[in-house]
Amino acid sequence: MTAGRPSAQPVVLFDGVCNLCNRAVVWLLENDREQRLLFASLQSEAAAEVLRGAGVTDLEVLPDSIVLVDAEGVHVRSTAALRIGAMLGFPFSLGRVGWLVPRALRDAVYSYVARHRYRWFGRREVCMRPTPEWTARFLDADEPVL
Repeated sequence: MTAGRPSAQPVVLFDGVCNLCNRAVVWLLENDREQRLLFASLQSEAAAEVLRGAGVTDLEVLPDSIVLVDAEGVHVRSTAALRIGAMLGFPFSLGRVGWLVPRALRDAVYSYVARHRYRWFGRREVCMRPTPEWTARFLDADEPVL
């Protein structure tokens, strides 16, 4: 899925109560040396605003695990993950070989993990809150805790 107006800076929208998603966001924060990525939980008003700005009118059509909004549109599932990895530079950009795998297969594996993520990794009662040094990278940092 790609649609809508480009985002000036790539925004990663993630499931704020998913432990796997939260660990992935922390990993991205630690490995995004150029601080290209911004973040917001999918449960936030900030995420809804980003998606509306990108032309997404029905938020129910998106997966509930990860969405990337960048200059080229809205990306979901394995495509979002591969695009995010490519933005991190070497050695993470080596993950580009994942593009050789047919999207249907990539998305099937991605969806399988996403479907079982709460059982395997657990879930939080409230959405992740950024540490003070990461607050500026979170579009929803000022929103009430959900």
